Amino acid sequence: MAARTIIIDHGSGFLKAGLSGWNEPQMVFPSIVNYVPCRENPGPSYAQRRVSLGIDVCHPDTFSYPIQRGRILNWEGVEHIWSFVLERHRREHEDFPVMVTETPLKEPADRRKTLEIMFELQDVPSILLADQLEMSLYASGLLTGVVVDSGYGLTRVQPFYLGRPLRPSGKTLEFAGQDLSAYLFKSLFKEDCNRHNLFQLETVATTQMSKCYVPQNLAEALDFRQSLPSGSDENNTYQLPDGTPVELTPLQRLAPEMFFSPQMFDLQGPSISQAVVDAILACEAAVHPLLTSHVMACGGNTLYPGFTKRLYKELIADHFSSTKATMWVGSNRNFSVWLGASVVAHLSSYKSEWMTKEEYEESQRL
Repeated sequence: MAARTIIIDHGSGFLKAGLSGWNEPQMVFPSIVNYVPCRENPGPSYAQRRVSLGIDVCHPDTFSYPIQRGRILNWEGVEHIWSFVLERHRREHEDFPVMVTETPLKEPADRRKTLEIMFELQDVPSILLADQLEMSLYASGLLTGVVVDSGYGLTRVQPFYLGRPLRPSGKTLEFAGQDLSAYLFKSLFKEDCNRHNLFQLETVATTQMSKCYVPQNLAEALDFRQSLPSGSDENNTYQLPDGTPVELTPLQRLAPEMFFSPQMFDLQGPSISQAVVDAILACEAAVHPLLTSHVMACGGNTLYPGFTKRLYKELIADHFSSTKATMWVGSNRNFSVWLGASVVAHLSSYKSEWMTKEEYEESQRL
């Protein structure tokens, strides 16, 4: 096993990559590719356009997310991102093995495509495909508990016992960070909403990161915010391009409430707290206390102020008041998948799950 491994955690919203052994990924950037038609030969064919990372400020209407809701829709874009990551690491380091995290929703055909890209196009020496939720479990240092992961495209809940997922009990909710962004786009800019407008993109991102929070009681929080005199809270405003200040509405500040009251935002499915309760109750009764005492929150959405406190409050309110419920939260929980993979990269118990290039080539000949 190599002293270092290149770890790629490719989510719907962001890619996190770096060498194992570090306390955080060295590369973090939006999972966005940009297509610009070639000036000399413009046209719809991929052979006649240029692909690059991120948003081109000169052509802001041509970017897209190659992974949506945990599913890869654009392999060309994914391959371009992976190639960029590997080239960057190979400039400074030897040819290290690669670990790629994957969503539990991944189809067998997607796994085959991943192996094809890595072995045939990127010429990696060996690879391990690792389950994202399992990696989050290892980041906590635990083997038993409930992983609650809420990222850009998906919100997932998965109980584990002794390192193994209790599969039938897992829950996947198709509302996450991108739905919160969509709500803010529509409520802030209404009929002028344009997901490719750079000012609107920046305004929504800033609002999400620095102004939104999860209330502990929605009704009380709404009453409080509505009672504030106009202009009394400087965190309650954003500026238009011409410098004109605009006040946020109470519900815009409280937009992460959608994870706990999705129906208020016209979203389907149970709340995240109900999904955790349902996942635990779907397991054998004997393990309920153990699972309840090890609930691990991870993913970018869990960083909203008040998120983990509200989740804990709802778990003990009606269902687990007689059980010692405990929330496990880390300061780098938005990197939990990557950090767990960094641990697993050097575990001898996973040695048999690595595939070498020789083994891949042999399997292709069969």
